[in-house]
Amino acid sequence: MRKVAIVGSARIPFARGHTAYVEESNLSMLATALGGLVDKFNLKGEKIDEVMAGAVINHSRDFNLAREASLDAGLSPRTPGTTMQIACGTSLQAALTIGNKIMTGEIDCGIAAGSDTVSDSPVVFGDKFQHRMINLSRARSAGEKLGVFKGFSFGELTPVAPSTQEPRTGLSMGQHCELMAREWGIAREAQDELALRSHKNAAKAYDEGFHDDLLVPCAGLVKDNNVRPDTSLEKMATMKPAFDKSSGHGTLTAANSTPLTDGAAAVLLASEEWARARGLPVLAYLTMGRVAANDFAGGEGLLMAPTIAVSEMLARSNITFADIDVFELHEAFAAQVLCTLKAWTDAKYCKNVLGRETVLGEVDPEKLNTKGSSLAYGHPFAATGARILGVTAKLLASEEKQRALISVCTAGGMGVAALVERAS
Repeated sequence: MRKVAIVGSARIPFARGHTAYVEESNLSMLATALGGLVDKFNLKGEKIDEVMAGAVINHSRDFNLAREASLDAGLSPRTPGTTMQIACGTSLQAALTIGNKIMTGEIDCGIAAGSDTVSDSPVVFGDKFQHRMINLSRARSAGEKLGVFKGFSFGELTPVAPSTQEPRTGLSMGQHCELMAREWGIAREAQDELALRSHKNAAKAYDEGFHDDLLVPCAGLVKDNNVRPDTSLEKMATMKPAFDKSSGHGTLTAANSTPLTDGAAAVLLASEEWARARGLPVLAYLTMGRVAANDFAGGEGLLMAPTIAVSEMLARSNITFADIDVFELHEAFAAQVLCTLKAWTDAKYCKNVLGRETVLGEVDPEKLNTKGSSLAYGHPFAATGARILGVTAKLLASEEKQRALISVCTAGGMGVAALVERAS
């Protein structure tokens, strides 16, 4: 089995929904991120063995997204593109899939990427009106076209609003996370503190120039526009609950939850031989991954599946938290991170859910999201995994840390985890 080298990454700055990228699409953002990667590593006209990318919020026009973006980015027309999706874990799962192909020798190089926009969400009409439009496109004569609208009422034009509700529960991700926070006793103050730390760490990373070679300007934006270095616990305390507005017990607010975000990110993976033959760096190695799911509809927390993915991955790799120098946990909500951390120290949960006789243990706060994470940068669903993987590889290389653990929660009660090791 060959090592899977992480050569580097590129992404466009992330933007709060309906701001800088209101005129952009999944395709334009993804092509810009891929184009930045192409320019960064001199890949113009190069054949890459596979580009694998996806988006969670899709228009029908987004079919063949990865292939079209690859062509727009200037890669060789002989570069195939595979479009995939596993909710918020899309680009990390793409990296694991590309990595497995490199490891087994099926391919020598590949790009994992993701893009998402809430500013360009598809507006969907009810089935009845959609069927009328389909029939209208098939009608031949004027009479047939008029007949399509027989019995038409203006109520059919009421659009179905975009939603993050889970089909099996009818609850949004935020509502599910409120239930998790209540179950695990996560206080509002702890959530705000974690969110504040994310913003402070992100701002510090910017000040230190950490992001200088990672960001590709897009639509005039050169920096993530959600990072709030001047926020404070006092400001956060003024925010009202966002998902449980009536019970008086709501703890999740706009301040301690990720905002709806637009953006795209990409990571270049390769064999060591392919990278070195082109004079490209090897920042780190992607060594293992794991995908897991839980019974969220049966009462398990919707965003708790990463606890399972991480536990199973560590068991297979025969390492413990003591062997991890960097923890990069996606911050869908501050409460999600805090519930996860608490579950790993809970003997009952570790035994009954994770099948462990001992707890996984505590995570040192000084090792957690040291460059900030999704609460600060935002969360374009399919792009987050690639953002985190790119940051992790650079962090290990620049700070000479040895091993990192990545964890991403997703809709549908799933979680994706990965291990990354510094190149020696």
